[in-house]
Amino acid sequence: MAAVGPDYGFGLYVHWPYCAHICPYCDFNVYAAKARDSGPLLEAIIKDIKAHRAWLPEHPPLQSVFFGGGTPSLLNGAEISQILRAAEAAFGFADGAEITLEANPNDILKGAARDWRAAGVNRLSIGVQSLDDEALSFLGRDHDSASARAAIERVQPVFDDFSVDLIYARPGQSPAAWQDELSRALALGAPHLSLYELTIEERTAFGKRAARGELIPMPDDDQADLYEITQELCEAHGLPAFEVSNHAKAPQYESRHNHIYWANGDWIGVGPGAHGRISVDGQRYATEAARRPTDYGQAPHPSREALSKNEIAREFLAMSLRPVSGLDLTRFQALFDRALDPSTLSQLTENGLARVTDDRLKLTAQGRLIADHIAGLILPH
Repeated sequence: MAAVGPDYGFGLYVHWPYCAHICPYCDFNVYAAKARDSGPLLEAIIKDIKAHRAWLPEHPPLQSVFFGGGTPSLLNGAEISQILRAAEAAFGFADGAEITLEANPNDILKGAARDWRAAGVNRLSIGVQSLDDEALSFLGRDHDSASARAAIERVQPVFDDFSVDLIYARPGQSPAAWQDELSRALALGAPHLSLYELTIEERTAFGKRAARGELIPMPDDDQADLYEITQELCEAHGLPAFEVSNHAKAPQYESRHNHIYWANGDWIGVGPGAHGRISVDGQRYATEAARRPTDYGQAPHPSREALSKNEIAREFLAMSLRPVSGLDLTRFQALFDRALDPSTLSQLTENGLARVTDDRLKLTAQGRLIADHIAGLILPH
């Protein structure tokens, strides 16, 4: 068995780049929705899926499809169904395949949830981001906390499997304020929470404000304090962490699509600017589609870059440390042609940052807080 590739999962990521409103923290490939005809982009995405089938004749059925963006909940059920029918015709779906749609609360309140479900979506990722109205305004969201709660209530009779996304470690956010907000989020009954610390990216509106000194990011030590509160509170409410930023009440609610990324499986990326990782005939490729929707519409087939063994190994290391299942030391040795350095391993375990169980290096909660730093320590030089 290869150390990376479809043996560890195979999924499809669909990037829908349009948003009704672009948030100031977002550095994804997004564009204002305006009054656009979605037909040409839908056709290009379907053409791209078919081209991937021709390139990957031996790949197995898809285990997951993830509609991200952008705001893919701007798509109606018929449009989602078109894409899913094309994916099923090209690759087929594994039994119980996970089909996730990122959804804006306002789109849910328009009554679209049942249409999405009928189209084949079986999991939602709801972009709530905060339950505090002042914070929602700061984050540039186009909904308020009452709308977010109403959207979650609207979803529950239709979707058993759904996630609520929140952004914390905002400038000036106190531990008490985050504990209160997270407690209210946990009370809403979502079986999965994605909890992300606010990251200020240079190219965003927030990044430009930070460069001018108008926005001061939360210091790292304060962020760490909020991270520890997050772990303790979620654990106490029956949603333990299964990855650095993700919590679920049971294994069946863990994001199977994200597990493909963390396990270094294969995934197809379609839609403007989408990235993929594909393994063919013993070679692993990074793919990237044209970023601008008009360019993608004219040439939807992505660029392909063959990855070196060193690049593959580095990606494997960075991703494998994130989930609580940990780093497979046998796969590590296969990729790096050497075992993990015993002195580094002892240092991590003695400092309470990791433990070894069943030939896996598993980071503790404290270790996951500095997972990127630990990856640098483990990386052979």
